[in-house]
Amino acid sequence: MLPVSARLTSPQDFARTTKSGIRVTSQNFVGYLYIQPAITTSARAGLIIGKSVGGSVTRHRISRQIRHALAPLIEKFPAGSLIVIRGLKMQGQPDVHQEIEDISTRLIAKAAKRMADAS
Repeated sequence: MLPVSARLTSPQDFARTTKSGIRVTSQNFVGYLYIQPAITTSARAGLIIGKSVGGSVTRHRISRQIRHALAPLIEKFPAGSLIVIRGLKMQGQPDVHQEIEDISTRLIAKAAKRMADAS
């Protein structure tokens, strides 16, 4: 589980991340990363799991799997990062852990490339 300090709860933070952040997609998920300048707090993550994913039981199961997969990866993101994972319509039984790990790796690499290009 994600600790309380690592959870994204503000609607403004969700909006900022999804509109202005770096975006990476996989078959079943979209990942967004927004790095707040001059913020030294640890990274925070939030989920958007809509009804297109499935019924209530399915959505909550997927949410738990995503949180479980993100918990050890949250420390790898830069300080001040805001991460949002959006669930898409599921195609079969996804390997949630593998997809979240892949999205996280790609987001971090894309952010590092952008920061290197800006310097």
